[in-house]
Amino acid sequence: MAKEESVVLLGFWASPFAMRVRIALEEKGVGYEAREEEVVSNNKSELLLKSNPIYKKVPVLIHGEKAICESVIILNYIEEAWPSPSLLPTCPYERSQARFWADYIDKKLFEGGGQIWKGKGEAQKAAVKEFLEVLKVLEGALGEKDYFGGDNFGYTDIVAIPFTSWFYAIEQCGGFKLEDECPKFSAWMNRCMQREAVAKTLPDPEKVYEFVCMLKKMFGIE
Repeated sequence: MAKEESVVLLGFWASPFAMRVRIALEEKGVGYEAREEEVVSNNKSELLLKSNPIYKKVPVLIHGEKAICESVIILNYIEEAWPSPSLLPTCPYERSQARFWADYIDKKLFEGGGQIWKGKGEAQKAAVKEFLEVLKVLEGALGEKDYFGGDNFGYTDIVAIPFTSWFYAIEQCGGFKLEDECPKFSAWMNRCMQREAVAKTLPDPEKVYEFVCMLKKMFGIE
């Protein structure tokens, strides 16, 4: 029998992009070693610089001798390398929809939240309004379903749920309450948190808030 190839994930505890890879591996039941990188201090490991010489950032999945970069590309690799259980629907159209909403989330959610915690005054108020509009669009996509793909937790949920670990910090900075503004999205968050793969991966929101406060001071936003 061929020796099973090692799986190593280079990540950072507060990175939603690294979190989604961890959740996917956990959902697939893939054994892996998680290695923490010092991304804020810029004291990046030689392994990270060697594995991702173009962007020099996490996450990176190292499967045997092969390095795979960029979180969505890594998710697609995981889906193909370990096809069962599938994270994507079987129907080609439904797969395209899952990828469409994953792309929307990547383009809108993280940057939108960043505009809030980095912003001040009227610019911050405008960012809060835009952020909530994005969440309402996602509520529309969710509809009456338990998860974005229907009854089963899957690809789009894995792409989205890590960002929610930053929501407490975003609420504190933006002065709003997500549960009041987007109750359906909030209920989806709570539903996802019942899954072991999610609960064991997402960090304490208050710890993330402390991290955001540190970043604000570092960038002179305070």
